[in-house]
Amino acid sequence: MTSTKRFIFVSIDGMTDPLGQSQVLPYLVGLAKKGYSVGVVSCEKRENWKLHHFAIETIVKEAGITWDYCFYETGKPFISQLQNYLALKKIVISNITKSSGSVILHCRSYLAGLIGLLAKKKYHTGFIFDMRGFWADERVEGGIWSKSNPVSSFLYNYFKRKEKEMLAHSDAVISLTHKAKAIILDWNLNITDAKITVIPCCADLKHFSKSNIDAQKLTLFQDKFPQLKDKFVLSYVGSLGTWYMADEMLEFFKELSQKKDAHFLIVTKDSEEFIHHAAKKHDVVLDQLTVVSSSRADMPYYIALSNASLFFIKPSFSKSASSPTKMGELLSMEVPIITNAGVGDVDSIVDKTRCGVIISEFNQKEYQQAVVNLLENSNLYKANTISAATAYFSLQDGVEKYEKVYRLFI
Repeated sequence: MTSTKRFIFVSIDGMTDPLGQSQVLPYLVGLAKKGYSVGVVSCEKRENWKLHHFAIETIVKEAGITWDYCFYETGKPFISQLQNYLALKKIVISNITKSSGSVILHCRSYLAGLIGLLAKKKYHTGFIFDMRGFWADERVEGGIWSKSNPVSSFLYNYFKRKEKEMLAHSDAVISLTHKAKAIILDWNLNITDAKITVIPCCADLKHFSKSNIDAQKLTLFQDKFPQLKDKFVLSYVGSLGTWYMADEMLEFFKELSQKKDAHFLIVTKDSEEFIHHAAKKHDVVLDQLTVVSSSRADMPYYIALSNASLFFIKPSFSKSASSPTKMGELLSMEVPIITNAGVGDVDSIVDKTRCGVIISEFNQKEYQQAVVNLLENSNLYKANTISAATAYFSLQDGVEKYEKVYRLFI
């Protein structure tokens, strides 16, 4: 099909960021291939732009997607974010006023959503609120804002009011989880069930696939890390920042290592020193740890080295709307997962598909039982990984769901 309507994706996150490359562009390229007229307006971090802008320009050009951007300002709390918002808004409004036809703004998260709300009211554009989670609550629960601080308290209350306004006035809402959708419908905002589409963070199942990785290259990786040979390799991939529980994950590994000759492979851009400090605190032998950094291209090879993968996330209200990107990537690589309840739809998916182990509490008894379950059932869990990834995290299915939303405007 060919659409005369123009869809502009608005994001405070950059297309040259890892997130933009994995969780935005693949969907938009898929939609452009289906004949939709697509543009992107984003806020790019200078260091990422320098490294990746040529590659992103090639991707969008080949797909027929236009890309306008400003540069992301940092260093001044609140002021920098306001500058980013105003710069982004200026480009979006310029796109709207220059357009000869109807424009639909597809707005990722809350700052972009404010622009969508303004454009809906002032320029009568379409407005898709791709909310990505309960952003204001996430900032409070993550310790970025404190309700005892007058500025933070004002911002929290402002965005909670705007959240309801964006939900009510948008033409369509995208939620990452069914759990968050149920919460929103309980708020009595006169929003219909059909208005909210659930699309989790999907994975490129072709990129994250054992059958598609190069056997010789995998052998080189195995040779590079002889300490992993003949061990039960538990992996962790990604940042160990605000939400990911390094201490508890090391405690779990300690329990695993008492039952099995195990090694903990941590693939992260965080400092090795930070991880070693935490390991010493929990009496984890440093020889049992390997800490490495990886590009997206090499990530499947590191995941392929592991027998199971672990991620613990602080459960909270805001995390009811969270969909960990790594979950689909790990399952697609035939790696069972160990994770905790209380985060989005994660425990529901694991329970339904039997692709890993869920813990409900962070204590030694739970860890010990989880280790027993993992070791006794690892072959069963592994056998279910691909079907779980395909059922819940397929990029192709994600594109199809977005297209259903886009089709509402045609």
